[in-house]
Amino acid sequence: MASPTNGSSPASTTSPRAGSPSVGRRKRILLKISGESLGKPGGFGIDSGELDTIAKEIKLATAAGAQLAVVVGGGNIIRGAELASQGHIHQATADHMGMLGTVINGLALKEKLLSLGQDCRVMSAIEIRAVAEPFIRSRALRHLEKGRVVILVAGTGNPFFTTDTCASLRATELECDVLLKATKVDGVYTADPKKDPTATKYDTIALNDAINQRLKIMDMTALAMCNENKVPVIVFDYKVPGNIAKVVAGERIGTLVSA
Repeated sequence: MASPTNGSSPASTTSPRAGSPSVGRRKRILLKISGESLGKPGGFGIDSGELDTIAKEIKLATAAGAQLAVVVGGGNIIRGAELASQGHIHQATADHMGMLGTVINGLALKEKLLSLGQDCRVMSAIEIRAVAEPFIRSRALRHLEKGRVVILVAGTGNPFFTTDTCASLRATELECDVLLKATKVDGVYTADPKKDPTATKYDTIALNDAINQRLKIMDMTALAMCNENKVPVIVFDYKVPGNIAKVVAGERIGTLVSA
């Protein structure tokens, strides 16, 4: 099964499909970052160094004129699916606990961005008014137009949906030009190159093909939503300094997955 995995395999290019976005500066971006990206590899909690790296990359992107919304995961705080699999907590409750983990990450990111001079707002899909605004589409658009980074937390507010699905939903609602899937790997491969020496990297692939091949880019619900609403996805390695700003500027890095 294919996966977005790092490796030294030679890159393979597929031709851009009809409808693929042209290379050019993108105005409104949805950036999806995992909770794990805010912590040390294999650990839990928030690491100040990793948080600083992400925040500086986001600031670089907004300095280039992009309107940026960020969906954060919560796996570094709590993994709801794993908790539910142990059988002691119902998945709906475990998922809500995971949503609260994303709120913790969103607040940390907000504070770091503010310390860097970047105005931002945290908007939550579940009501938690003491620390975050409720997500209201028109209000989120207004924040973006004013140059504020909008940090979207608590997923969709519903159990049984991942933060990847939230990213697809919010990218559609906010009419984003592209959904950036920030990972610690450099794109999507035909197979895991660590296990398959013949695996090659896609430069571009159609969303339909990604769904049919069940590539591990995002969950199937998220990919289907992107496909239906023609939201292109770029899978790229955010750990390379400046990569987020480069993608925003229209440079072709990582793998473009489009309708």
